[in-house]
Amino acid sequence: MMKNITLSANEETIQQARRRAMSENTSLNKLFREWLERYAVQPLASEKYEELTERLDQVQAGRSFNREEMNERR
Repeated sequence: MMKNITLSANEETIQQARRRAMSENTSLNKLFREWLERYAVQPLASEKYEELTERLDQVQAGRSFNREEMNERR
């Protein structure tokens, strides 16, 4: 079930956003809904990132690199 919410923003910002959304063949409502869905799952993404870094903590580079090697540009 969809529920309505009310947001407040500067009128000029809203108009600019509406123009941009129109140029992208979409609406502010759709863009906000997509953003809200991504925002809602971000804590899950953070937990997955932490799990990944813990698993990768076991990875060894094989040797230490000196300052010149770390800053070398290819």
